[in-house]
Amino acid sequence: QVQLVESGGGLVQAGGSLRLSCAASGSILRINDMGWYRQAPGKQRELVATITSGGSTNYADSVKGRFTISRDNAKNTVYLQMNSLKSEDTAVYYCNAEIFSRQEFGGYWGHGTQVTVSS
Repeated sequence: QVQLVESGGGLVQAGGSLRLSCAASGSILRINDMGWYRQAPGKQRELVATITSGGSTNYADSVKGRFTISRDNAKNTVYLQMNSLKSEDTAVYYCNAEIFSRQEFGGYWGHGTQVTVSS
């Protein structure tokens, strides 16, 4: 079975930095787009950043210039470097990936990692 596991979340002061990681494991043949989403209490899940298999990136306006998404295809891992964090960034951050496995193609989600930014 394909699994995505996020790590790197935690508590940080406003203005600080965190680096999130998401590693995919299982019988993976290919990973296409990967991305990070977040969901704050009482709000809809929103896109934070995406990255294609070739390295093209896209960011939500709210994080542009502060966050950087990257990936290591050899490790099946996507990263999110978060700088200049604001209290508004507080949310559960979820990893998403489009994955071809031995038996199917589909979108997969991790279980999320909590990021809390103190004001």
